[in-house]
Amino acid sequence: MPQSSRSVTVIGLGPMGQAMAAAYLGRGYRVTLWNRTPSRADALVRAGATLAASPQQALAASDVTVLSLTDLDAMYAILEPAKAALAGRTLVNLSSDTPEKARAGARWVTELGGTHLTGGVLCPPPLIGTAEVSAFYSGPREAYDTHRDALEVITGKTDYRGEDPGLAALMYQLNMAIFWPSMIAYWQTVALAGAHGLTATDIAPYVTENFAGMGHFVDFYASRIDAGNHEGDVDRTAMGLASMDHVVHTAADAGTDTAFPEAVRDIFRRVVEAGHGSDSFSRAVELLKKR
Repeated sequence: MPQSSRSVTVIGLGPMGQAMAAAYLGRGYRVTLWNRTPSRADALVRAGATLAASPQQALAASDVTVLSLTDLDAMYAILEPAKAALAGRTLVNLSSDTPEKARAGARWVTELGGTHLTGGVLCPPPLIGTAEVSAFYSGPREAYDTHRDALEVITGKTDYRGEDPGLAALMYQLNMAIFWPSMIAYWQTVALAGAHGLTATDIAPYVTENFAGMGHFVDFYASRIDAGNHEGDVDRTAMGLASMDHVVHTAADAGTDTAFPEAVRDIFRRVVEAGHGSDSFSRAVELLKKR
């Protein structure tokens, strides 16, 4: 199996890009950098990286380039003037965007003679380079195999999802669909606790225990949902609606914002109004499906 060289380019030096570049330097890679704001590379250059003068120079410096950008529009904006340098290069695109935009981006790179791997990293910048974190990848299998050693510098584990460049983007967005609302629920809880004189530190052990217990519910409901079983034998949507109503009123009584719990309560309400109040609250899956 071919192996990637010990040379990598990183384009995009936000917190994630900086952490990736630092991880490569720590593993002895020759690292070339480019960023719209060159000063973000200062510490990395002092650590041994090379700052390219242009995206074209950055692409030419390595066979593989890691993109850590806000979205695919940023990729086009940066690489369009340097597109002649894409031929023969592999882009590992870790920029967040939709599956369809990932597919379009991959076609654009391929038409210019390059190779595109879509990726989705499942950890914050401080955990980049550690063994237990993971990332999704999809695109040409040969490119994944060739550069797998380099990919495993970013995260110790990699999950290849197949040739379709949109699949890694899909899996990443599915994780974000869980992560962001969960964290907003946490911020809501901190705000509500604070209104009653409790600190985030006071409630942290209970929040952690709550999140840890979510695995039980995921495992329990997965097979039932796949079988279309929303029997109200262990929970009922009407009960969930009443519970969320209590959460909304508790927040309102404390003077904290109620927008998020009201949005959750609305999902329960719509299921009940559709005639499924005696069903499990997993019935909400059917409400939320594509119409």
